[in-house]
Amino acid sequence: TLTLAGVGPVNDRELLDAGLSREAVDRVEAALATVFHLSQAFSSHVVGLEALEELGVQAEELQADGFQLLRWLGYSDAQVHAANIRICGQLTIEGAPHIKDKHLAVFDCASRCGEAGVRLLSPMAHIGMMAAAQPFLSGAISKTVNLPHECTVEEIRQIYVDSWKLGIKALAIYRDGCKGSQPLNASSGAGGVAAGQEIVNGTSPVGDMEAMPLHRYRLPKKRSGFTQEAQVGGQKVYLRTGEYEDGSLGEIFLDMHKEGAALRSMMNCFAIAISLGLQYGVPLKEYVDCFTFTKFEPQGVVNGHPNIKWSTSVIDYIFRVLGYEYLGVTEFLQVQPEEDEDDKGLPSPPSARVRGAAKAAGQVRGTGEKQRGAFTEYLARVAGDAPFCNQCGHITVRNGACYKCLNCGNSMGCS
Repeated sequence: TLTLAGVGPVNDRELLDAGLSREAVDRVEAALATVFHLSQAFSSHVVGLEALEELGVQAEELQADGFQLLRWLGYSDAQVHAANIRICGQLTIEGAPHIKDKHLAVFDCASRCGEAGVRLLSPMAHIGMMAAAQPFLSGAISKTVNLPHECTVEEIRQIYVDSWKLGIKALAIYRDGCKGSQPLNASSGAGGVAAGQEIVNGTSPVGDMEAMPLHRYRLPKKRSGFTQEAQVGGQKVYLRTGEYEDGSLGEIFLDMHKEGAALRSMMNCFAIAISLGLQYGVPLKEYVDCFTFTKFEPQGVVNGHPNIKWSTSVIDYIFRVLGYEYLGVTEFLQVQPEEDEDDKGLPSPPSARVRGAAKAAGQVRGTGEKQRGAFTEYLARVAGDAPFCNQCGHITVRNGACYKCLNCGNSMGCS
């Protein structure tokens, strides 16, 4: 029926009498068309935390493993099961009126459909189709043979033997419930298909997700940071950072004041997304590894930064700066920083807040730092007049009458 209206267990009148607000019931009603099981429509992100607090649900109850609001309201498993069939259906065509048993084979799927479904394609049905197509193909077939959960080791062995006999060049199998989670499952019972598994038709149980709440570490109201003005490919970019008390990065702000409103808005939203990730504990190194060398316009020569002289995009420039300033990463720099007076032999960012990070990195590298210094001197001799690579932005070296990049292998002018 896809509605809470009507008679039977779990209806809108009972829910209102139990203390749910009209707004919360309406949200559940709207979600019914998008869920596979009734319990999913009563998850906390649908009902709303305020509505749950008004009901009296405690935070520790909400975060408990396997928490179900309908059980908390006093509905038995049998009542929820009956209401689920009435409202969300059985997720199978088996048992539908006016369909004869002899016609059901047309609708068979790779796995059983819903809790009430019993029909499914046999493993050999998959293999038979592959065997029919294999003689017309030079390579193997990218197709998975789906197996029921109760399939035995001997049956799997026989499937491979039969596939070999039929001339199939490769075979991939998947036994239902063999992993702790999977994209699609037919059961919402206590153990799912496999023991200990609680996947409800493609959605992991809400209780499991809420048992591991993320915590956002907010920045102080007054915080330090720096503002860096530069031009990337002729486009002026302002980068501003916000820091925690220990000097670690907690937020960024980006402004490209001469670009159109759409790009400015996208950059602002991107900065907000990065800031939220940092405050929820995503390591800055993950962002630096992900976004450096991202290539799109504007790109090219960088003016305004003493160490970064070329970048493949504005995003690439931003994370080169952040990696240098907050992680002490100097591999992305075209101009290496001068040695710190307090730590002879250790290139260090100009900012004192990351000097400790740079020193730690230098201690890990050990003698490798001296080797890199010798290599840098060599590059200075052979590439004093070399341009930056137009692909990755690293310094190039002379290669005959042209230049090549030792970082990405790009050749500038020569084949």
